[in-house]
Amino acid sequence: MTKEEKYKQLLQSASPIIDSTVDDIANMANLSRLIYDEFGFHWVGFYRVFKGRLTLGPFQGPIACTSIEMGKGVCGMTWKNKRSYIVDDVHEFDGHIACSPYSNSEIVVPCIRNGEVFAVLDVDSTTKAQFDAIDQAYLEQLVALL
Repeated sequence: MTKEEKYKQLLQSASPIIDSTVDDIANMANLSRLIYDEFGFHWVGFYRVFKGRLTLGPFQGPIACTSIEMGKGVCGMTWKNKRSYIVDDVHEFDGHIACSPYSNSEIVVPCIRNGEVFAVLDVDSTTKAQFDAIDQAYLEQLVALL
């Protein structure tokens, strides 16, 4: 199955489990698990905007950083600039926050509601240059379900 076919299947699986009657944390937990199970990335999770910082939310993978300032690291830049970032080699990203020594590439997608970022989806891989425009397009569609 191609990557695009996997994402299409993931979108079909995600739509019915996103429940607008519960809080974002429950939906983020299920969505992070779906992505993790389908692709087996090193780390998949959310950081929520809380008290002026990005605060660790539901995730799958090893222990992670708990708090990130706006503009710091890939997640903080995503929040600040309200756009997705693909980083082929996190060790070359100025200001990268190294939560895991095994992460080598990363994609971070903003979750936007009413024009404001309320969370970011962070996906890390042990493989360099893991992510591309296909990942970005489909992950943006997935977080739009929130």
